[in-house]
Formats: sequence, structure tokens, C-alpha cells
Amino acid sequence: MADVLIMRHGEAAPGYPDQARRLTPHGELEVEKMASWLAERIAAGELPVPRIYASPYARAQQTAQRLCDALGTSCETLGFITPDDSPSAVSDWLLEQPEGTPIMLVSHMPLVGELAGLLVEGSPAQGVGFPTAAIAELEAEVWAAGCAQLKRFTQPSQLA
Repeated sequence: MADVLIMRHGEAAPGYPDQARRLTPHGELEVEKMASWLAERIAAGELPVPRIYASPYARAQQTAQRLCDALGTSCETLGFITPDDSPSAVSDWLLEQPEGTPIMLVSHMPLVGELAGLLVEGSPAQGVGFPTAAIAELEAEVWAAGCAQLKRFTQPSQLA
């Protein structure tokens, strides 16, 4: 049974172009809170250190870098996990990944919601609403439509 963690970036400032939007100070705090929570879980042996992949957009890169700093790992950029990319393409990519280490994707709405909907419910139209910096933890034998289970959904406001 493999795990995939899907995370939406922290709160971002408005701006143009969309790819250049950066985290707000509140967004940075949201991400720090989630990174500390993940680091505590890893230290407790509850979760292995995931391989982290991020959208090339600035706010996702900032979010992923803070996670990497807290977890002592590195990040790879995936050009096909931007806001309007296809959840099916991401599902196909997940099918090609080796088993074992959990994968963490740092991306954007609507992709994160549509991807969770596709993997859990079998349809991107059944998407999940993701507050900023929220993490959905999924597990599956096979990363195909409707084959995953949502193990946990955590957002910054739930953490002390």
C-alpha cells in the first residue's frame, strides 16, 4: 500500500502573471505550521519522509522549499501539476512511479481537488475543496480512478 500526499500551496498574494504570485506572510505561517506537523509525524515514525514534487509556480515552489527545509529533503519540479492541468495526466504519472516511498505533490486548486476526486471517487467532478496549505493523505494499491482511500485531511486551522 503506497501513500500520496496532496498539498495545496499556502495563501498567495494576488497578482499577475499568475505563475509569479508569492506567498503572503499568513501563507508562510500556514506552511510553517504544516511543515512542523509533518516533521513531528516523521520523527515519531508515523510517516516516512516523502519525495516532494512541486508545480513550477512561485507559490508552490516556496511552499515546497519550506517543507524540504523542515523535512531535510529536496524537491523536484513537475511542469504538469499547475492549476489547469489534467488530473488524469497526474494519475497516469503516479502509476509509473516505483512503490515504496510516499509521494507529496504541492500544487494548486482546482487540480488538487480534482485529483483527489478522481483518485478517491473516480471522477474529477467529485473534487475536494482544499483550503490553503491543506494536505490530503491518500493510500491505494493502484493509482487509478476510484482506487484510493482518503486516510486523513488536515488543514492549518486544525493544528495548535
